[in-house]
Amino acid sequence: MAIETSKLTIRLPTEDVNFVKRYAKANGLSVTEVIDRYLRRMRLLDSEAPPAALDEITGLLPPDIDIDAEMSERRSRKHGQ
Repeated sequence: MAIETSKLTIRLPTEDVNFVKRYAKANGLSVTEVIDRYLRRMRLLDSEAPPAALDEITGLLPPDIDIDAEMSERRSRKHGQ
């Protein structure tokens, strides 16, 4: 099943156009493919829930902790300073 496509004309700074053309050529892609992949990635990231690993570590530290002081103390204990 073919995906329906539409033509789009955009205006970008010449520097950006030259960059995307070089990037596409270096990676064996067309400019359309570069933009399509970027947009697909944006859509994926926009729809993703936070990673499960984030849920595992969220809330492990109390909200009132002085992180800098804690790190300094732990370094001192670890390195004997």
